[in-house]
Amino acid sequence: MAGGCGDVDGGLSIVRAAESAGVPILVGHHRRHSPILAEARAVIDAGTLGRLVAVAGTALYRKPDDYFDDAPWRRAPGGGPILINLIHEIDDLRLLCGDIVAVQAMTSSATRGFPVEDTAAVTLAFASGALGTFLLSDAAASTRSWEQTSGENAAYAHAAGQDCYHVAGTRGSLSIPTMRTTTYAGEPSWFAPFESGIVDVRRADPLARQLAHFIAVARGAATPLVSARSALETLRVTLAVDRAARTGTLVATEPCS
Repeated sequence: MAGGCGDVDGGLSIVRAAESAGVPILVGHHRRHSPILAEARAVIDAGTLGRLVAVAGTALYRKPDDYFDDAPWRRAPGGGPILINLIHEIDDLRLLCGDIVAVQAMTSSATRGFPVEDTAAVTLAFASGALGTFLLSDAAASTRSWEQTSGENAAYAHAAGQDCYHVAGTRGSLSIPTMRTTTYAGEPSWFAPFESGIVDVRRADPLARQLAHFIAVARGAATPLVSARSALETLRVTLAVDRAARTGTLVATEPCS
């Protein structure tokens, strides 16, 4: 395995300084404040799905041409969907399925022809032993992204009834954000029928919830839902995906000491 922590040394310095001084840092992974993801995590923690086996995710959408005209740096390395968009997906998957210990990836820039990637295919190994896949593209005309399926941000067209994550365990599976479940009532077997259901979620704007949480943290009434250390681990995994794509190797993502 290839590894290395040099890309996150600056972040590690911030984490250590903040922890040493007892100063809270709240990082803006706003989806952590989503009631949908919170309820999905609750379903997994309750053991409804059994032991986690696999997760499949997608973030497929078509960014318009003026997105790149308005900010030409988005055509250059570092301005692609891995570092801009995938980091939020990685944080979601860490929330749902736990720590990620290794990644592999392939990227392509064939559609747009820019120096930076427009599409990526990623495989992930979780500390639990579960495996995952993720397909990412900002050049694909599809609705299979969190923004479009969740309906949490009115700026995006809502693709109701579609999912972007599917989590499967030994006893059942959960599709997100529709929150459809398929579980076995008896002994799990592909010959046996599933029981289907929908987990009820009381929806709310995660950005508004994040702001309220920020105020509570600033007042000393709450601890950060997304700490600097947690965000650092998400950054580490995202940078590992980029490195895996560039080197064609399996990249370990164990935390630096």
